[in-house]
Amino acid sequence: MNLEKVVFAFFILLAATLNFGFFIGDIANPELHSVYELFAAIVVSMIATVLKFGDRTQIGAIHLATSLVADLQLIAAALTWAIAVHVTGVGMTAHVTSSVVSLSGGALFANIVSVVILIIETVMLRR
Repeated sequence: MNLEKVVFAFFILLAATLNFGFFIGDIANPELHSVYELFAAIVVSMIATVLKFGDRTQIGAIHLATSLVADLQLIAAALTWAIAVHVTGVGMTAHVTSSVVSLSGGALFANIVSVVILIIETVMLRR
């Protein structure tokens, strides 16, 4: 068993599951979407991105691209949340919450693509 591959897969799956945990729930209800879970999703997604920098293959490039997309979507969601709460003072209205959750959904899709690529890559390995 290759420890590097285990850690790599662990962070890809953890990023996807944390993002899913934040995304799930009523899109307009801010009580169902925790800012701490969004923060954890961002941190783990960035760790997964850093782990993808070493791979020089075409599949590695696609892994990196999906991870960068997820990072950008999650950061945009966090900025939307922060601006609504701390800059404009509007708070987490249904409109703001749906924007944040929608951006998280885009990141979730990128994470799912990354997981599918990981599974395909694993199936294609020959011993």
